[in-house]
Formats: sequence, structure tokens, C-alpha cells
Amino acid sequence: MGKKLIKNALIIDGNGAAPIKDSIIALDNEKITYVGKEENYTFDGSESVIDAQGGTVLPGFIDTHVHMMFEYAPITQRLATPFSFMYYQAANYLKATLHAGITSVRDALGADLGVKKAVNEGLICGPRMQLSINALTITGGHGDGYTISGNTVDLLASNYPGMPNGKCDGVEEVRKKTRQMLRAGAEVIKVHATGGVLSATDHPEFTQFSLEELKVIVEEAKFRKGVKVMAHAQGAEGIKNAIKAGVHSIEHGIFIDDEAIELMLENETYLVPTLLAPVAVLETAKDAGMPDTAVEKSKEVIEQHQASIAKAYDSGVKIAMGTDAGVMKHGTNLRELGLMRDAGMTAMETIVASTKTAAECLGWEEQLGTLEVGKLADIIIVKGNPLNDVDMLLNNDTIQVVIKNGKVEKNLLF
Repeated sequence: MGKKLIKNALIIDGNGAAPIKDSIIALDNEKITYVGKEENYTFDGSESVIDAQGGTVLPGFIDTHVHMMFEYAPITQRLATPFSFMYYQAANYLKATLHAGITSVRDALGADLGVKKAVNEGLICGPRMQLSINALTITGGHGDGYTISGNTVDLLASNYPGMPNGKCDGVEEVRKKTRQMLRAGAEVIKVHATGGVLSATDHPEFTQFSLEELKVIVEEAKFRKGVKVMAHAQGAEGIKNAIKAGVHSIEHGIFIDDEAIELMLENETYLVPTLLAPVAVLETAKDAGMPDTAVEKSKEVIEQHQASIAKAYDSGVKIAMGTDAGVMKHGTNLRELGLMRDAGMTAMETIVASTKTAAECLGWEEQLGTLEVGKLADIIIVKGNPLNDVDMLLNNDTIQVVIKNGKVEKNLLF
């Protein structure tokens, strides 16, 4: 990889400070070695130079809630698709995500250890991954593929080598299932603490798992050197149960109330809004074969979702960007920034939520999330200035260069 120097750039370092104009950033292999004014940098002649052409340099974006192994498709199509085909599809999803400027993701169920290994060893290109393996769910809850016909059609195949089924009921089953996920390589535990939009037999406000069960999940995770728990939690009671049990992040948070916000502030719980998810359900329902129940529930919750996130933001809850990509097409992730802006965040705050705060949520803040000397060289170059209009990031051609670990993964500039 060698030494690289990016010049002629506006630098947004991810910390929320004012952009640095007419500056350079230097890399040596996978690490950042300099950020600042060109006149203060000593050239040694070995650097390869990347001219940003007046564009903006930012940390690689981080999506804290994705599903890299699928994009929602009609049941008939899923039933007619061979099992192994999903891995070849996932290679395209990973590439599309990386080329959209997302250099790190937290997979919220579906990707197994082999997928991460393939990315890490360079067999396929994709973002850095933190795995949950599969989500824990109750019988009849969100994640149980049981349909009203009496047949079970899971969104993603499970219970194959390296992918334990997540269904569990009662404290001891929950304990064992958490251990199975950890054994399979989970770096974060995912739990469905409420019902959801896409499941056929529940509702977003339905509470799943008792407080005692949730506490056991958190306890077992902590035994593994502080592994954290992320909770799909949409209804107020389930959100509060999850926070009281000690979960690290609330995913979706549709029906957050005042008490839940107070608990999140007290416990420093992260909120991952995924505002794009219900929007995508309404937009793609027909083509993707979304069930009518999902469409009706999305219509029911979409305004409440936006209002809840706005209220949490106004109250000072820590917000990390996440999309639920897989419900919508991979590579469209950065549309989430515009939706966060619509909830009241400034353009800079949406960028910080997608870089620094997202890295903190994943526990990777020492290595990622900001452009600072000593951190990993995950860097993107964007045409123009996203502070003027974050919606410009919707066009993937706006993301002109993507560098991950010091390696150029996408290049439209040179």
C-alpha cells in the first residue's frame, strides 16, 4: 500500500469541528500519519499523491445496523433460490456497500464467520464487519418465520453450520442460545425485545422476552470480555426493559416515551434510528413482495418513528447511524443522513453520527471514526461539500474515492 498523500481537500475529521480548508492527509500503509496544513508537512518524496480536486475528505462512514446476506425478496423467489446462491449475492451487496462510502458495518443478523473471513483475507471486497450471527427471538415473535398458513418461511436460512437458530424461550434456553451465538463467533449479541414491522404474527408494540431473560443475555455477553447487546426494540415497554437489562443500543426506537429517554440518558444507551427502514417498506413493497401486514404497520408507525427520534435527539440521546440495509437495497445507506436531518439534526451532526458516534457504538473508537494520526486509514473523498446538502451523498458517484485500511477500494478520480 505504501505512503499516500491526499491534497487539495476540505477535511471533515468526524469530531464535529469546523472543516479544515486547503489541507492534506497523509497515510503510511494502513495508518493515518498526518492531518493538517500542507506547509507543516515534510515530504520525503516516496508519497503517491491523490488530488482531491477541491472535494471533501471524511472518515469512512459506519452503518451500525445492516443485513449483508440478503435483500428482501418475494417468498416464491426465496423458495426457488439454492442455499449457496446467497453467498454470491452477498459479495455484490458487500461491494455496493463499500463503494457507497461505508467502510465498516455491524451486521444485525445473517452474516456468519466465513463471510467476515472472506472480507478480511481479501477474497471479496467489503466493509469491515462486526457480527451478531443471528438474533434471539421468542416463539411467535419477530424473527419467527411462522406464517398464518401454519408454514414457517424464514427471511434467511438458519440452523446450518455456523448459523444457530435464534428461537428461545425461558431463562435457561436464552442463556444457552446466547452461548451458542458467542461460540459461532458473535461479536455483539442481537435480541428482538419487541415485535416488528415485517413479522406476520406480532406488532411493533408487542413486548418480547422478560426483563429476567434480557438480563441473562446481557450477563452472558459480558462474560466474553465485555461483548455488548443490541436490541431490536420498537414498543415503549420493550425499549425500557432492554435498557433496564443493560443493553448497549436500541435499534429502531419507534415508540420511545419520556421514561425511555430518561433511562437512555442515565445509562448512556445508544439509539440507532433506522429511519430508512419503514420508508423503504412503503416504497418497495410491491416489487419486493412485502406482506400486506408490513405495509399497514409501516403506514401506522412512520410518523411516530420520526417524532420519536426527533424527541430523543432534542433530549441529548446518543445517536449512531444505522439503516437496516437489506430491507432496502445495499448501497443506498447514506439516504439515512437526510432522514436524520429531517428529524432535526444538522448536516454535521448526521456526519458525526455516521462516523465518530457510530465507531463508539461499535467499541472501535480507538481505531476508527475520525481522521486522526494513528487511526486506521478508512477515508472517503466526496465531490463537493456534504455540509451544504447531505442529500448529495445519495448519488454513489459523489463518493469518488474509498480507502479502507489504507487500500484504495474505489477510485473515480485518477
